[in-house]
Amino acid sequence: MSQSLQGKTAIVTGSSRGIGRAIAEGLAAKGAAVVVNYVGNNKAADEVVAAITDKGGKAVAIQADISVLADVRRLFDETERRLGKIDIVVANVGVAVIKPLIEATEADFDLVFGTNARGTFFTLQEAAKRVRDGGRIIAVSTGGTKMFFTQTALYLGSKGAVEQFVLSRELGPRGVTVNALSPGFTDTDLLPERDRAVAAGMSPFGRIGAPRDVADVAVFLASDEARWLTGENIQAGGGVA
Repeated sequence: MSQSLQGKTAIVTGSSRGIGRAIAEGLAAKGAAVVVNYVGNNKAADEVVAAITDKGGKAVAIQADISVLADVRRLFDETERRLGKIDIVVANVGVAVIKPLIEATEADFDLVFGTNARGTFFTLQEAAKRVRDGGRIIAVSTGGTKMFFTQTALYLGSKGAVEQFVLSRELGPRGVTVNALSPGFTDTDLLPERDRAVAAGMSPFGRIGAPRDVADVAVFLASDEARWLTGENIQAGGGVA
């Protein structure tokens, strides 16, 4: 297997499960040393680390709540202390509250926007300060921002904000690429069971995505082969439109 990311250090927020886990494992398979970030489930994070190290890769788990600015900064500090300078940051963390807009509470808003929008904003800000020249920054959004779905105003609104945080022009002079990555319907616990059959029917492939389908695109964006892609919103949704 190509070790095209050998010598690189990557942070993947929210990587103890789902798409984040697949991205962490994909980056490690290409040779990157990876930080597996988690909020509370240290067992799941340790399983990801073990899955990587058992295959000869390098990974460490670091707890940090991305909605807390002090935690974001500590995550980057600890990464540099344990693994060295940072080359790749994937701002993947996300939460969803699915309910009609008129039923959404202030607590719902604070949870979703505090994590998805505020947390991603400050993750990208810290990445902009710390990523080495020629580095890669990827902000994970969702293909849902291009569609109209019921009961998703909070989630899609927060992810729409993420797409506006792509600071490619600010970092272009340093050779740093910054892109959004928008998964479609993917087999994670964020996709309700009731929606899966309909979601599969919306893709020309007749199925929902696997986390690895999205992870492979993220790994490409982190590679040198993607050096001429920046300021883009890459749709990784199996043709759903």
